[in-house]
Amino acid sequence: MILNADTANNREHRMTEIAACVVGDEPLELWGLTPRERLRRQFKALKNLTLVETSDALPEAAAALVARGAYVVETRALEQLLARPGVALRCPTDGRAAIVFARPGQARQALALLSQDTEEAVAGAAAAGLQLVEPAALAGYDPALRRAAPPLLEPVSEDRRQALEDRLYDSAYKGVTDLVTKWLWPRPAKAGARFCAAAGITPNQVTLLGLALMLAACGLFHQGQFAAGLAAGWFMTYLDTVDGKLARVTAQSSKLGHVLDHGMDIIHPPFWYALWGMALAPSALPWGLDLADACWVLVAGYVAGRLAEQIFLVLGGCAMFTWRPFDSWFRLVTARRNPCLIILTAACLAGRPDWGFIGVTLWTVATTAVLTARLAQGLAMRVRHGPLRSWLADREAAARHPLSLRVFAGPGG
Repeated sequence: MILNADTANNREHRMTEIAACVVGDEPLELWGLTPRERLRRQFKALKNLTLVETSDALPEAAAALVARGAYVVETRALEQLLARPGVALRCPTDGRAAIVFARPGQARQALALLSQDTEEAVAGAAAAGLQLVEPAALAGYDPALRRAAPPLLEPVSEDRRQALEDRLYDSAYKGVTDLVTKWLWPRPAKAGARFCAAAGITPNQVTLLGLALMLAACGLFHQGQFAAGLAAGWFMTYLDTVDGKLARVTAQSSKLGHVLDHGMDIIHPPFWYALWGMALAPSALPWGLDLADACWVLVAGYVAGRLAEQIFLVLGGCAMFTWRPFDSWFRLVTARRNPCLIILTAACLAGRPDWGFIGVTLWTVATTAVLTARLAQGLAMRVRHGPLRSWLADREAAARHPLSLRVFAGPGG
């Protein structure tokens, strides 16, 4: 059964001050952070929370989010818990209450519950007037990362250190994405994120290096240095995977990093393609095609595809590539940067950069036509049946789409 927030409870916790506190600590570090420090960073990133240093500082008149400093948990579990005052989240591994969102006046009962052993947890929760649930009772679908799995909640221990770091990394990876990000980058990006975490390199620093490489690729493509530009471009795409994963595993997400990362992702691809085309000889294109016209067609096709995706999200109610399994499979090869880089790289290796430009142009037009058709179908469905839902949020997805769920529920398929 999925645990959904009701409107009354949402109003209750919005109107009430929420104090947050981490009790206890485990000195073992995962991705360079102790569980206590990770939880504190997660709390600071959540809205409407006031972090207090000790449990004694928890005000009785405030709602309280209290967590044991010996567990790792996904931020989305905390977000869902904040919609359910009076709920304690129990770890499925050891059966103990790990995090509690207590109503005003329940802070002391919550602290007492967190100190109890497994056998006492159920009785203790009932006595405190708290509902005890496990992560599987929370919504498994994560729209931000386009994946479907119960939120992570695990106790930290030395014998499971590597497994827990792997779990944290996997929980930071998108399920629905392009084929390069999904199947080529997971292991190399994990190594890069591990190096950056150990060296104290921040996600924003990685993003800025990616920005420099993106600009370098622009200049190299314009000069006709296609191989060097592709090298810079591929390294930039690798760093684009590293920075997001590093931000999540080290709980260092920031508004600036988000704007830089996503803004750069959206803006630069058509410039790369157009600059590549501008470096070709005017007579390089077959069939009497005009180079300038082809550049405009390519850019217009890219913009139209992006607009179709955004309109679908705003008017339809869910991301286009998560609406149906077909859309998730199509996302693997849609004319975004990485699939287009494959086309450009193949053409460069063949010694025919003009083929690369023509291939990207045709593929952009073709995939945008598909996206436009899906937009029309989605809006028609929206008018007839109301807001659209992702197939990944379907509790029967495992039975209805077993192969697709295996591929897209988490990273790497």
